[in-house]
Amino acid sequence: MLSLRKRPSPPKPSAWAPPLPRKAGEGFVRLAVVLGLALAAAAPAAAQDLQQRVEARLKAAGTGTRFGLVVATEDGGEIVAIAPDSRFIPASNTKMFTTAAAFATLAGVDGPDGEGGASVRLETRGGGAPDVVLEGRGDARLSSRPDCLQDCLAALADAIAAKTRVVRDVVGDDSLFPDQRWGPGMSWNNIPTRSGTATSALSLDDNELHVRALPAALGKPPSLDLLPYYTIDNRAVTVAAGPTELEFDRLPGSRSIRLTGTIAAGAEPELLRLGIDDPADYAAWRLRALLEERGIRVVGEVSVRHRALRPADDPAVRKGAPPAHPPRAKPLAQLTPGPLAADIVLTNKVSQNLHAELLLRRVGLQDGTGSIADGLAAVRGMLERAGVPRSGYDFSDGSGMSSYNRVAPRGMVIFLRWAAAQPWGAAWRASLPVGGVDGTLARRFGGTALEKRIFAKTGTLNASSALSGYMTARSGRTLLFSVYANDIPEGAAATAAMDAALVMVAEAN
Repeated sequence: MLSLRKRPSPPKPSAWAPPLPRKAGEGFVRLAVVLGLALAAAAPAAAQDLQQRVEARLKAAGTGTRFGLVVATEDGGEIVAIAPDSRFIPASNTKMFTTAAAFATLAGVDGPDGEGGASVRLETRGGGAPDVVLEGRGDARLSSRPDCLQDCLAALADAIAAKTRVVRDVVGDDSLFPDQRWGPGMSWNNIPTRSGTATSALSLDDNELHVRALPAALGKPPSLDLLPYYTIDNRAVTVAAGPTELEFDRLPGSRSIRLTGTIAAGAEPELLRLGIDDPADYAAWRLRALLEERGIRVVGEVSVRHRALRPADDPAVRKGAPPAHPPRAKPLAQLTPGPLAADIVLTNKVSQNLHAELLLRRVGLQDGTGSIADGLAAVRGMLERAGVPRSGYDFSDGSGMSSYNRVAPRGMVIFLRWAAAQPWGAAWRASLPVGGVDGTLARRFGGTALEKRIFAKTGTLNASSALSGYMTARSGRTLLFSVYANDIPEGAAATAAMDAALVMVAEAN
């Protein structure tokens, strides 16, 4: 009821009140405002719904697994965040930091690797035949394969054969780096395998020894084809049918392998790839054999020159300028491997542990001694420049084989954004596996919205799974992501849940 003493105010527009007269076009403006407000209200709801659906998909992997996930836009807006600042074992995601540090630190990665190639020289001592010294310079690709075409140990053997017909000792010299063959946190059970083979400045054939096992008569041990560097305690058996299940074991430092398991009669040969504990010794042993094949008489022994780890190899202990490196003796012949950039591609595509460790040590040699600690100091410096919080990472090696490594998903995404903006960012991103196409992602994401649209590094280690990188959403925009699963119970489908969650995000964006 209106007051008789006051003139009534015009009624305010509402959902039920008749609209007041408007100027021309005012209705369209008001409609746009209303739609904008509606869309703004819907956006948080849609984002919340996506987060809940992603969480539900990860939860469907079963109890026990601890997940962390961040998906963000190129400008830093987070689309999904699950335990973003919790720390996870990154496994081979560690290689992303190592290879990026190589791009950021090492000069001339696109050209021939003139610094890394192995060399040989002759050393005389007190008359008589000279020693042959095979010196490693950190190259990961030196090969003694019969079909080798580049970076071949045979070329160094030819250089010796052209100079002398008698030598004394054959010396493997890996003293460019301190003698740190394994990083802290390496599981001892991985050491006999190719995944845990030792790291050395003098590396040959990926520091692996290949054994080819072939079935024999029923009940008999399989026949073995291998170079005689190891002795084999062959307890395996040839059986009538079934899958080939051969296992090998070796105590650290031992050159005796125990082979067990079964191989079916008529089965294809099985290739076993054994790790090597003293790569410098193995390289010198192989060079001796190549020299003898060329008619050179070796009257001495195979020996090694290692450099013991010292306090000066730790930048936290070392004071002042880094120690000067001793002058390098003039070689008789030296190899020049191909570009390091190509090796970085190999390292990330197939997740090559040894090559990653050698890259870390070469990074550490730029301003230090080539120690693990020097390499990790360079990685930390890079992450500080990238703005990654110090609580977002800890590393003990360059490959991810250490169970001591830790990374937070949000810290990884900050790093990915920074790396993409660097002059080498495009080349580094191109080194990552592509979903459904190549490397360790060749059999993942095929037939999904992320086939050929996800570029990421995998990681698998001791009940842990990881995947970080870049993906192209359905809209065409680039998203950055990092997802981890730790403490995975046996049989849990954690990796499948991770992949499904990423596909869900890509389809919703």
